[in-house]
Amino acid sequence: MSDATLLTAADAAAQLNAAAASGQPIAPLRDRLASLDADTAYAIQNHNTETWLAQGRRLVGRKIGLTSLAVQAQLGVDQPDFGMLFADMAVGDGEAIAAGRLIQPKVEAEIALVLGRDLTHERHTYADLIRATDYALPAIEVVDSRIANWNIRFVDTVADNASSGLFVLGSQPRRLGELDLTACAMDMRQGDEVVSRGNGRACLGNPLNAAVWLADVMVRYGRPLQAGDIVLTGALGPMVNAGPGQTFVADIAGLGSVTAVFA
Repeated sequence: MSDATLLTAADAAAQLNAAAASGQPIAPLRDRLASLDADTAYAIQNHNTETWLAQGRRLVGRKIGLTSLAVQAQLGVDQPDFGMLFADMAVGDGEAIAAGRLIQPKVEAEIALVLGRDLTHERHTYADLIRATDYALPAIEVVDSRIANWNIRFVDTVADNASSGLFVLGSQPRRLGELDLTACAMDMRQGDEVVSRGNGRACLGNPLNAAVWLADVMVRYGRPLQAGDIVLTGALGPMVNAGPGQTFVADIAGLGSVTAVFA
């Protein structure tokens, strides 16, 4: 592909935005970019972040993706990724998600942390994260891709806001001292069928490992985590395709349950 036909960060961001608005996914970006490194991918993501903030969308947190070592290997990377969470992406526990709101949704169960303090150090520790966390909640992340057929590699998903869609939080907060984050078992059911199963160890060995990584990298990218932010720490088990008329209930030991309903 000639330099004249390669996408700029602004062009790539605009195509992703147009795909979200129209419901029509686009071809992978990786074949149309001059560079496939992380900085290029995050530059595209940041272009849309700035656009959305200028439009008045409220940033309420971050999501961490690629917390499974197997998925990292599949995509040829050795670290997680992150995306932005906005207030209009939040769905109430058991609230119906309108058909057509997403393009090709999947669901995954996670542990969400809600922060009570800013995290602004260059390097953070477990102690920093524990001190900063007000409480944890069970969560279902509804991921989506603006890339056709989920044909993604690292640059595609990062540019696409880490394949973010929506998120559902449970309503019974728990203090970290009440939980064993590594051992907490997760079952997610669709009807009577268990469709995903795992535990906290599936998330980089401990969800706090993912949270520490995020806190550090957000400082490097100039958008540090702040008090009140929601952090989706990463999937506890395999993600599952979701479609109209389906209801998913995730139970996480010590945290309770959370329900995602697709109208």
